[in-house]
Amino acid sequence: MKHSFPVFLLSILFLLQPLQHYAQPAQEHKILAIGAPAPDFSLPAVDGRIYTLASFSNNKILVVIFTCNHCPTAQAYEDRIIKLTSDYSGKGVAVVAVMPNDPRSITLNELDYTDLSDSFGEMKIRATEKRFNFPYLYDGDTQATAKAYGPAVTPHVFIFDEKRRLRFRGRIDDVENPAKTPKHFDTRNAIEALLANKELVTPTTKVFGCSTKWKEKSDWIVKAQQEWAKEPVHLNDIDTAGIKNLLRNDSDKLRLINIWATWCGPCITEFPEFVTINRMYRKRDFEFISISADDPAKKERALQFLQKQQASNVNYIFSGDDKYQLIEAVDPNWQGALPYTILVEPGGKIVYARQGIIDPLQMKKTIIEHPLLGRYY
Repeated sequence: MKHSFPVFLLSILFLLQPLQHYAQPAQEHKILAIGAPAPDFSLPAVDGRIYTLASFSNNKILVVIFTCNHCPTAQAYEDRIIKLTSDYSGKGVAVVAVMPNDPRSITLNELDYTDLSDSFGEMKIRATEKRFNFPYLYDGDTQATAKAYGPAVTPHVFIFDEKRRLRFRGRIDDVENPAKTPKHFDTRNAIEALLANKELVTPTTKVFGCSTKWKEKSDWIVKAQQEWAKEPVHLNDIDTAGIKNLLRNDSDKLRLINIWATWCGPCITEFPEFVTINRMYRKRDFEFISISADDPAKKERALQFLQKQQASNVNYIFSGDDKYQLIEAVDPNWQGALPYTILVEPGGKIVYARQGIIDPLQMKKTIIEHPLLGRYY
């Protein structure tokens, strides 16, 4: 009997072990330790070349920065990385950027501060627009390099000495907002110390930014699609007075309005782009509204199309029978051809108007660079 109580406790503990195991959070990828050798890599860059560790063998110091397109923090540091590269290019310092994210693991609502995601093609666009003066490498397919280095966020800096031993890992500086002046220039301080053959006072710092999008997070996309499918889709009537009220835009949001019809081929072709744009920016000071120019008697057909598109934004159908009244109510400058798209600021100022199919990338750029939204926190 004297052993029964301890045995009972051991049995309980044994039964609890599986529960404790499954309650544990998923293990994070380990970050490369200070003093560790630089893991080799072989990655394609936006300039068409393949880069390896040996590509930088003539440089005394190698700065590897894991960054990306979509993260607002990463975007906030782009100009500083360009400046860092130009300041040290003649001093034996090589700067290389690696995009570590799996583009298929990024949901649309994570693109609310950008016009571009993290595909290799979109990296080329960003590098060209920003005139990157450093190699920009893609690791999104296998993430083998990211797993070897272990960046926790974007951006995350790893600095190696001449023997390619890790001497510093952490942030670029301590202020995300590029309009403000940092107090601690951690990456520059580390480079200066290594150039002077000095020990680093602060070999590691904490980092801030968007978490690395590992492949195991790709199920988020499926879950997001399932949630979108559950959102109700409505189609309400609107007259000329209602349209004029929309155009006054008494809200505090940037308002994108698209006039379309089910009988308009270009309208049907481009409409999914508006659904995507809405999903990207709807959590910010932005809203998308569609107005169907279909005959009111065809309302059910228009609604079925919207339901198929999962267009859970605000949708209207013009209730009048005079389409010229619709044209005048929307924009006197509109000649009447569909599709027609306008972007309206609070207060009613039209800052974008397009008769015909939009350029989705240009539209996203116009939205994200408007003062009401912006690329940074």
